[in-house]
Amino acid sequence: MYAFTYHRPASSRQAAGLLAKKEDAKILAGGHTLLPTMKQRLASPTALIDLGACGDLKGIVRKGRTIVIGAMSTHAEVAESAIVQEAIPGLAYLASHIGDPHVRHRGTIGGSVANNDPAADYPAACLALGATIVTNKRKIEADDFFTGLYETALEEGEIITKVVFPVVSKAGYAKFRNPASRYALVGVFVAKRGSDIRVAVTGAGEGGVFRWPDAEAALKARFAPKSLDGLKHPAEGINGDMHADPEYRAHLIGVMTRQAVAQATGK
Repeated sequence: MYAFTYHRPASSRQAAGLLAKKEDAKILAGGHTLLPTMKQRLASPTALIDLGACGDLKGIVRKGRTIVIGAMSTHAEVAESAIVQEAIPGLAYLASHIGDPHVRHRGTIGGSVANNDPAADYPAACLALGATIVTNKRKIEADDFFTGLYETALEEGEIITKVVFPVVSKAGYAKFRNPASRYALVGVFVAKRGSDIRVAVTGAGEGGVFRWPDAEAALKARFAPKSLDGLKHPAEGINGDMHADPEYRAHLIGVMTRQAVAQATGK
């Protein structure tokens, strides 16, 4: 690992100041992506800015019809939050199935969303629930935030401070996971908010997380697993690797969508 300077600011404002001053600095949240890449010498930042002591980036609260989750809230905290469990149980379920206990107690929602791994779970939840990603500079709708594999709308110097999730009437998540990494080979999050139906798929798209309009249209008529009978996702645009080819992943999209709807409806 290359030499670097280490900084541990006490607030997101201090962190932003350091990020602006330090050339080639990197933000450290849970560290599950950044530290391994540094060990492999695939990344060599001159400074690390650890957000672990930034109290203003932590906490989970309900504000009216939204749930506000601080960017440094861990997956375990989201999974175990009574607020999340009551308002959006599908989101708590998703968080409880990320990685293993070590990952869930160190990894953060802000780090996951900012990294936008194509097989990560949270991007599907953000997209399906119509979340707003709040940074130290602006608010970004989830539809505009995820722009490609490991790519987001974040600009230089921006730090995610919180993620705001609307409370929906129904939500569910299902994933077919890699048994070793527990990443999603395919994961599907479904959400119903009034007449608005959203279905988001992670782990399968060549360009990262995406919505499935055909499933959304089918579920708008009736939000039930049976509404998806006969509906298949095409293999075009679906990625393939040593774990699953495009045709298999396309098949799994349909299976996981049905399971997610069943979870959301309790059927």
